[in-house]
Amino acid sequence: MMLDSVKNIARPLKEAAITYLNHYNDSAYLEWYFKHSKHLAKFKNLHQGESCFIIGNGPSLNKTNLAALRDYHTFGLNKIYLMLNKVDLNLSYHVAVNPFVIEQSVKEFESMTCPSFLSYKAARGVIHNLNDVYFITTGGPYTFQPNLLKEIPEGHTVTYVAMQIAFYMGFSKVFLIGVDHNFKATGSPDELQTLQGEDANHFDPQYFGNQQWQLPNLEASELSYQLARFFFKRAGGQIYDATIDGNLQIFPKISFEQALDMCTKKSDRITGLA
Repeated sequence: MMLDSVKNIARPLKEAAITYLNHYNDSAYLEWYFKHSKHLAKFKNLHQGESCFIIGNGPSLNKTNLAALRDYHTFGLNKIYLMLNKVDLNLSYHVAVNPFVIEQSVKEFESMTCPSFLSYKAARGVIHNLNDVYFITTGGPYTFQPNLLKEIPEGHTVTYVAMQIAFYMGFSKVFLIGVDHNFKATGSPDELQTLQGEDANHFDPQYFGNQQWQLPNLEASELSYQLARFFFKRAGGQIYDATIDGNLQIFPKISFEQALDMCTKKSDRITGLA
């Protein structure tokens, strides 16, 4: 019994020492690991076997009956708050990792009333109200990361990050909406630009209107989506694409109405996130 107790104490100390040695020159990572990573463990398999919607930010959202999602688990991405003055989505979770999105949305992100997962490297020193903020760390090898307590690859799209978070939470079926995978832009993938005038690539013309944004990298994001498809299927799950008129061809296509029929609704059980 005493030997087991010693092992239980020694194991986390060994892990902390290895983490420090591997990241001794990365102060942001060490700060995240020792101050914030432990808060993410509560989400492990929290929704085992359940289903959820990941809500993209494409113009097709304006053709989608979003009010129907109130009774379902949902992930809202980036500036989804621009939709909340039209539809009360009753979001379950929020995700943002892009530094420009976070810098442009400090007030809104600090006012989120659902758990918000933000990249620590992007939000460090920018976001100060941490009532509902959970910091993740992004980067590392280009793979699909099933452990939220490790570095999460961004995969050129916040949607990919949300998929990895959903996997960690135990969601077995994921339904995509608003992932149009279609942009009107001129320039190189990932290029930083200032969008002049209204934004035609998102559900709200003010989304990146007259603000900085990084051009999408559609081919690279497709590689990420293929990894997500593989990991979900290998675990017995599935990702479906219910985006209206979406151009993404990686996941099985279904209608939004079919997704509502297939997706499990929120349960009344206490999640223990207080």
